[in-house]
Amino acid sequence: MTAARLYSPWRRAGDFVIVSGQIGRSPQTNELVEGGAPGELRQAIANGAALLEEAGATLADVVKATIFILDMEQFGPCNEVWLDSFSEPLPSRSTIAVKELPAGAAAEIELWAYVPQA
Repeated sequence: MTAARLYSPWRRAGDFVIVSGQIGRSPQTNELVEGGAPGELRQAIANGAALLEEAGATLADVVKATIFILDMEQFGPCNEVWLDSFSEPLPSRSTIAVKELPAGAAAEIELWAYVPQA
């Protein structure tokens, strides 16, 4: 395959902005941050927030998220990160345990934001 990218980091679909799955890579180093699933989730949310900003949205506009983690033992610690990152009304959410994630990540998040077009 010769394509530079396999997918768009974000896309607008009507009044929704969908951010592709983000992992906890530091934008400065392109390496996964420390802290396991919770640390990576915090960075992944920050990465998603930066993409939402490009699209004219914020985390406050997120209405649905899907979190992927390797180990459900990390569900509780990841919930703490979630609650630190989002305000009421909290987005709808699914959390799914998976066998493996890209680049050896321990957590990934996909975001859907509702941003009515002017």
